[in-house]
Amino acid sequence: MAKSKIAVIGGGSWGTTVASILSRNACVTLWARNSDTVKEVNEEHRNSRYLGELALHADLTATADLQFAVQGAEAVIMGVPSNSFRDVLMDVVDDLTPGAPIISLTKGLERGTKLRMTEICRELAPDHPAGVLTGPNLAKEIMAGQAAASVLALDDPAPAEWLQPLMNVGLFRVYTNPDAIGCELGGVFKNIVAIAVGMGDGFGAGDNTRAALITRGLAEMTRLGTALGGKAETFAGLAGMGDMIATCTSPQSRNRHVGIELAKGRSIDDIIASMHMVAEGVKSAPTIMELAREHGLTMPITQDVYKVISGESNARGVYRGLLRTSAGAESDPG
Repeated sequence: MAKSKIAVIGGGSWGTTVASILSRNACVTLWARNSDTVKEVNEEHRNSRYLGELALHADLTATADLQFAVQGAEAVIMGVPSNSFRDVLMDVVDDLTPGAPIISLTKGLERGTKLRMTEICRELAPDHPAGVLTGPNLAKEIMAGQAAASVLALDDPAPAEWLQPLMNVGLFRVYTNPDAIGCELGGVFKNIVAIAVGMGDGFGAGDNTRAALITRGLAEMTRLGTALGGKAETFAGLAGMGDMIATCTSPQSRNRHVGIELAKGRSIDDIIASMHMVAEGVKSAPTIMELAREHGLTMPITQDVYKVISGESNARGVYRGLLRTSAGAESDPG
């Protein structure tokens, strides 16, 4: 049988990893902006900028031609940052195969519109099923062959029936979940909590503090997520708690790194300028705060991260404030 043709848009660490995984079961074309990355993937089967010396699947091919990448693709997987998601999709929407599902890997919200990436997909390509692949997925660990699990959630469950088997490769296991809203929001919100945890780690906080921040962060995630239409049980699963644990504890976490550097007194602009990968939590925090205000929700961890990112406060002041917050019932906000 002929292999399914899949386009992966975005040559960063996670996009490249997903493309490499899928290449075992499908014919995959990876689109990257950087011509040097394209050449390295095709000739050396590596993406050293994002994945070091880890070897990519030999059948994976890359291109810098966006239209060529999606031509004839039975599914398009979008792994570009939230700030460029709309523009990139607009460039190819007329070239998509009719009915091909669009799957987002992006864990962020669009600034200004406050839209999730799947909402952008439905706006620009209403005749295409939209979904998200998300979970506790650190790219380098998966490329190294370590066990991991992810969640595939689509507004139309039909494409999952053939996409899920393609994505289940080796020790990488993909589950399905009908709650696309909750799965997508979990991937967005955990980045903000990871920045808070990183600040604590930067100040030498212990495991107890980290566990408290993660748990209270999960409570905030669930309050906002359910207000926006997600299901509470989703935030206790891989797309919520699972992803939050990985992002808040791993040395590979970009958002935790941002928090650690903020604790050192560095400005957010300086930190971002020194990174070649996107920390989506920095972009999402203002939008999450807007959504919280619209729904009348109290979200102290998010608010404090936002204050540091926006320059209204500094990491040390915010961290002390978090520790001094009075405690009521655990079910109370705050």
